[in-house]
Amino acid sequence: MNLNTARVFVRDLAQAEAFYARTLALPLRAGGASQGFCLFAPGNTQLIVEAVAADAPDDEQVLVGRFTGLSFAVPSVEVTYRDLLARGVRFTEAPELQPWGGVLATFQDPDGNVFQLAQYPGAA
Repeated sequence: MNLNTARVFVRDLAQAEAFYARTLALPLRAGGASQGFCLFAPGNTQLIVEAVAADAPDDEQVLVGRFTGLSFAVPSVEVTYRDLLARGVRFTEAPELQPWGGVLATFQDPDGNVFQLAQYPGAA
């Protein structure tokens, strides 16, 4: 099996498109805010960003603004952290060495979805 796609839910798709495409510099492969979804291709996995309407049921509302469990592998968390900070990305946790030998930093998209930058041991 191959994990192919991850989905993230937002309230403002146009704002999310700008954040993921311009701020994070993820390649937009399909869709766009005007089409109701954005499909980004950051490496081997697709990231689909979809909007949840303000009047959507509670079980859909809870999908926005939470820990996604998704990490972006980077060669150097410290370098990427400084670059993204300069671009206005909001970090909730600065780079920190983990007991397993890697480095993590935690950031949020404009809707509060939480992601991590991950540097695996021996990557720098």
